[in-house]
Amino acid sequence: MNSRPRRLRRTPVVRAMIREHAVRVDALVMPMFVVARESDAGPISSMPGISRLTLEQAVAEARELYALGVRSVLLFGIPDRKDAVASSNYDPNGIVQRTIAAIKAAVPQMYVIADLCNCEYTDHGHCGIVDEHGDVDNDKTVDLLVRTALTYAQAGVDVIAPSDMMDGRVEALRRSLDARGYTAVTIMAYSAKYASAFYGPFREAADSTPQFGDRRTYQMDPPNAREAMREISLDIEEGADVVMVKPALPYLDIVRMARDTFDVPIAVYNVSGEYSMVQAAIERGWLERDRTIDELLVSFVRAGADIIITYFAKEYAQRAATRG
Repeated sequence: MNSRPRRLRRTPVVRAMIREHAVRVDALVMPMFVVARESDAGPISSMPGISRLTLEQAVAEARELYALGVRSVLLFGIPDRKDAVASSNYDPNGIVQRTIAAIKAAVPQMYVIADLCNCEYTDHGHCGIVDEHGDVDNDKTVDLLVRTALTYAQAGVDVIAPSDMMDGRVEALRRSLDARGYTAVTIMAYSAKYASAFYGPFREAADSTPQFGDRRTYQMDPPNAREAMREISLDIEEGADVVMVKPALPYLDIVRMARDTFDVPIAVYNVSGEYSMVQAAIERGWLERDRTIDELLVSFVRAGADIIITYFAKEYAQRAATRG
């Protein structure tokens, strides 16, 4: 027998030497929930190990992450007031705007990404302006997103990440940002964002559960793959610098299709439900913690992702630091 692949698996040294893919700490992004009211801060029950943070805590967390090698954070704001038109989202003194400025002042090299949506800021929990029929009005919502994005840019954000799935929003954002001189602000589009069951814990964290209906008229239908390629293609044409597939774990086939089709950076969002189910299995002793997290994250790299947004970012970086 001439073919013996096991020869190259015999020792840790040889396995490491020929390893095809690796998770880079500097490719990880840590999501952070920042609250306007101090009383809203604290642990998130459905996401063990993750908390909603005050502005001061967010700045301290950013310092610690950067020291560990995690160079980017993704901000979600929890406002102190909500209304039908998400007015606290485009408030120049809003919680995300203040957090952007504070982190950039404290850790100038931290790459700050601001999620751009309205679901945390509307009293109905939908991602935009709801019309008289109960539908989300696409074009009015895009106008609202542009208004908010400009306040993020003014605060010093590095990346704006529209997660709403409105048609044409990337083009509108790029045009408006460029017209006001914010040509350096990157757009990372949630291009293939599916109407997934894996968002449940996030909706507790962000207090963003729809008060009626669901988001299936604007987020993608899970069985569709070709449609994802069309959405990604449209966002690239409109000016997206980075495209994203969300969730990550149930859609690795979409990540691979995107990697094989498009020559742009691809991000994946290892979402709250993926995080929580892994944590639950680990806590019950059904899975081995470190090996499970390592295997999970490397699957995203192997599928073709360049950027991994994950709630495991800090923990993975801490372990990487101890390994030297």
